[in-house]
Amino acid sequence: MNATDRVNEILSWYQHENEGTLGNIERLLMSGYLSGTGKLVILPVDQGFEHGPAKSFAPNPDGYDPEYHFKFGIEAGCNAYAAPLGFLEHGAKEYADKIPLILKLNNSDSLYSGDPTQTMTSTVEDAVRIGCAAVGFSIYPGSNSSPQMYSELREITREAKSKGLAVVVWSYPRGGSLKKEDETAIDVVSYAAHIAAQMGADIIKIKPPSDYISNDEMKAVYEKNNIPISTLSDRVAHCIKSSFDGKRIVIFSGGPAKGTDEIMKEIKEISNGGGFGSIVGRNSFQRPFNEGISLMKDIMNIYKDS
Repeated sequence: MNATDRVNEILSWYQHENEGTLGNIERLLMSGYLSGTGKLVILPVDQGFEHGPAKSFAPNPDGYDPEYHFKFGIEAGCNAYAAPLGFLEHGAKEYADKIPLILKLNNSDSLYSGDPTQTMTSTVEDAVRIGCAAVGFSIYPGSNSSPQMYSELREITREAKSKGLAVVVWSYPRGGSLKKEDETAIDVVSYAAHIAAQMGADIIKIKPPSDYISNDEMKAVYEKNNIPISTLSDRVAHCIKSSFDGKRIVIFSGGPAKGTDEIMKEIKEISNGGGFGSIVGRNSFQRPFNEGISLMKDIMNIYKDS
C-alpha cells in the first residue's frame, strides 16, 4: 500500500465527520516530515502549566520562550504543535500556516492536591480565532471527576466539530480507586483508549501500557481469551484493537525524560505494534535545539520506515 492509499484508508474511517473536520484530519496527516505516511509525531508543550516552568524549561532555558517551540516543531518536521492558549497565542499569527496547531483546552497544575481533574482554560472559539486545526482535551478515566470531564468533552466535541476542527483526546487513567501501577496497566490503558473512541475522539493519546493487569477478574479475562501482552508491541496492538479494531488514530506519549536508547527502543516497539505515532515533549525540547531536532528525526524515521 503506497502512502496516498494509506492516508485515504485512514480518512475512510472518518466519513461521518463534516468536510471541515475531515479536512483538518487530512491536514495533520499531510504535514511535516511524515506527510502522507499515515503516521504522526506531535510536539506537546503543556508541561509548563502541568508541572511548572522550572521543571519543564530549566534544562534548556531557551524553552521559556514560546516562540522557541514553534521554530522547534517546524524545524523537526512535526505533524502538529499542541499547547495551552498562552503559548499558542504568542506565535499563532506568524506560524499557524507553517505547522498545524492543537489548542489544549483544559489543563491541570501540580499545586492542586485534590483528586485528579482538569479545568477548562480556553475555548473552541479561541482555537478558531488563532487558526488551529484541532483542539485537545484531557480526560482521567477512574477519577472522581471523570463524569464531569466526559460531559465537558461531549460539549467540546460537538462545538469543535461544528466549526470544522478535529478533536484530540488525552486519555490518562488516574485518581479514584486506581493505584499508581493501575494507571499504565494494559487492561486500564486499553479501556481508556476505547472510552476516548466512544466519546468521538478523532485522535487518541494514551501512555505506553505495562504488562501489569489491575485485578484478578481482568487477569482471568486476558488468560481465557489468550490476549498476548508480554511485549510492548503486543500491548500496543491490543490498544489499537480496542480502538474500534484499529479504525481510530492512536498515538502514544513520550512520558518523563529518559535516555536516547530507551526512547528509541520504546518507539520501535510502538511502531511494531501498529501505533500511529508519538507525542514527544520533554524528551525533545529539554535538549539543546540541534540535539532535540536530531532525536525527533530519528523517531520519525522509525515510523516512516515501518
